[in-house]
Amino acid sequence: MKNKTQKILIVEDDKPILYSLAHKFELIKGIKTVCAEDGKQGLKLALKEKPDLILLDIILPKMDGITLLKQIRQDNWGKDVRVIILSNLSNPDREQEARELGVKDYIIKADWKIEDIMEKAKDVLRRQEAKK
Repeated sequence: MKNKTQKILIVEDDKPILYSLAHKFELIKGIKTVCAEDGKQGLKLALKEKPDLILLDIILPKMDGITLLKQIRQDNWGKDVRVIILSNLSNPDREQEARELGVKDYIIKADWKIEDIMEKAKDVLRRQEAKK
């Protein structure tokens, strides 16, 4: 990654997961995190902060992740933002809907360690930076 600081928005209502991911990403030089614990806050922060990547839970208070993603995709900036879904929901229909909305990956949290999620996110950011 180049000298530019890259921003990751984490939208997750499970506080231990949210804070663990945020803390671990903040330890990486060149990455800044912004956090939201519900869908409405996540949408507001996404449109304000315009992160390089969004890690998005599906089951959230106030607005679910798919609705949030649909609203982000309506924004000129948001139509191309990279999104990785983090969910406990193993539902093929929801996964298909998310993929149709252009998510880069759909990760079932129970199947992954935080380090694996971080590697996946860093890989998406590296590929995005290489295209610039």
